Amino acid sequence: MLARRQAGARKGPATAADRVIDKGPPVSDAEPDSHSPAASPMPMRILGLDPGLARVGYGVIEVEAGANGRPCRGKQRMLDCGLIRTDPDRGEGQRLVEIAADLRVLLRRWQPELAAVEKFFFYRSSTTISVVQARGVLIMTLARFAIPVVEYPPMQIKLALAGHGHAEKGDVLDAVMRELDLTDPPRPDDAADALAVALTGWFQR
Repeated sequence: MLARRQAGARKGPATAADRVIDKGPPVSDAEPDSHSPAASPMPMRILGLDPGLARVGYGVIEVEAGANGRPCRGKQRMLDCGLIRTDPDRGEGQRLVEIAADLRVLLRRWQPELAAVEKFFFYRSSTTISVVQARGVLIMTLARFAIPVVEYPPMQIKLALAGHGHAEKGDVLDAVMRELDLTDPPRPDDAADALAVALTGWFQR
């Protein structure tokens, strides 16, 4: 089940209402005026993903480069965030099918140009295999849509957002709210983490 949750109010008009995402028509941006030398850079959409078997956090941001074509802080906004939840009563294979199906809905809805995925390193965790399998399904689905993928470990995400690799979770959340100009923290935590991954994908370009 793919549901949009309250993602934190942005200052000014809200960007999206809380509702279940359906398979509506894809969102497309207007074509730029190729004859105008002063045309501003086209916005870019980035999908951030926080893998898991029970819950996959996702966050979609829209960003805009500066005059030099490089990432420009303050030129990004949140479009959507939420969770892909799988049915715990189903077998592992069926839950992976759910993840792939719901991710396809997201990709058709938002048409991201880049996907950023959190990369984990587990050593003594019982969730290692299931998270790796869920990650594989995400990567495979993104590949079928020909969407480039970048991956970042938690320390790199903390460094990009909070300035040091051992930042506390609250510090990263504060950075997400500041960079996306949000008045309320994105919920749930998995969605906030996915937004942090998406922002890292932008700042690390």
